[in-house]
Amino acid sequence: MFLGKVIGSVWSTQKEAGMENLKLLIVQPIDWKDREGGQTVIAADRIGAGIGEKVIVSGGTPARIVFQNRQVPIDAVIVGIVDSYEVTREQ
Repeated sequence: MFLGKVIGSVWSTQKEAGMENLKLLIVQPIDWKDREGGQTVIAADRIGAGIGEKVIVSGGTPARIVFQNRQVPIDAVIVGIVDSYEVTREQ
């Protein structure tokens, strides 16, 4: 999992089976100091995240598990919208 910031949306009229009605968002990975940290990803969103929000993204096989018995060809899914976080010591 990683922390990211939603920076955009992707619209696609043609999708693979299992991806119908899935919102796709562009997420920029960030570190705990809000600095960009890695390559952007396209993540499926079922929880209603919006542009500018910090999110928690899960990738790989765990991302597909969220969809239970459906075969969904995704590599990343937004699993949480971050309200706040606290870091107790600077690293």
